[in-house]
Amino acid sequence: MRAKQVVSFALICMALCWMTAGKAQAPGQKAPARLYNTAKQKLVEGKQIVGATVFSPDPNIYCAIANAGYDFLWIEMQHSPLTYEDVARMIWACRGATAMPFIRVPDATESDIQKATDIGAVGIIVPTVDTVEKAQAAVKWSKYPPDGRRSQGNGQYGALWGNDYRLTANENMVVVIMIETPIGVENAEKIASVPGIDVIFAASTDLGNFSGHRQGDKEYEALVTRIHDVTLQHGIRLGGPQAWKDRPGFTFLQGPGETQLIQSGARVNLGLQSGAQSKVAPIEGAPPH
Repeated sequence: MRAKQVVSFALICMALCWMTAGKAQAPGQKAPARLYNTAKQKLVEGKQIVGATVFSPDPNIYCAIANAGYDFLWIEMQHSPLTYEDVARMIWACRGATAMPFIRVPDATESDIQKATDIGAVGIIVPTVDTVEKAQAAVKWSKYPPDGRRSQGNGQYGALWGNDYRLTANENMVVVIMIETPIGVENAEKIASVPGIDVIFAASTDLGNFSGHRQGDKEYEALVTRIHDVTLQHGIRLGGPQAWKDRPGFTFLQGPGETQLIQSGARVNLGLQSGAQSKVAPIEGAPPH
């Protein structure tokens, strides 16, 4: 009798295992992708993340900043002479760094975004998004099918992020679009409705450049408020300069460039300034103070 009970118990256990396995492998279901983009993980959790801006092609400077405590690095390819070869070398030299490599590409083209993703960027930042079409292009070229139209080819991405990269890339990619003009603000509702956008960035310098208003002006702040409200209403993370870290809702922050960091670090080291930060966003391209 006891032997029959043991056999029955074993059969019940086997049946339960088969049922569980069948549910796990049911058609249309897939296991959650491995998430190695720690910056995206923090964004998903609603945490605030900060990235320093990199203009220099020097891998030593890149690695120093990448391991300094930032969540990501804003690698600047819109307003710098950096080439994709430069950036590929920098990312590879500092593989395993705590800061995730994000690239601000010159434009939302297949060529620019394809190269950026192939060399290992896990964040694509697209400037001056005025239209729905440009926002759609940002997502389209950043994601593999079925979410986008990214081509699968050679690159150092696999050596950086693992042999399962093709299966995990879409879940780990962060698509950031920048609204920098009054036209973009006017189209903010339509832009925010594009699926696949992770962050909308209210660009402090160019909002002033294109609108003719300064930060603090009523007209300028109305543009920022419009971006803020539409972005959060659509469940998208809101980005801006690090100086705005205390403004409600901003969770994706662009920090200073390496020259400013070196200058500030030297002044703190010499006791010439404290570590306090201004709440007014600096104007990109303006002479350092």
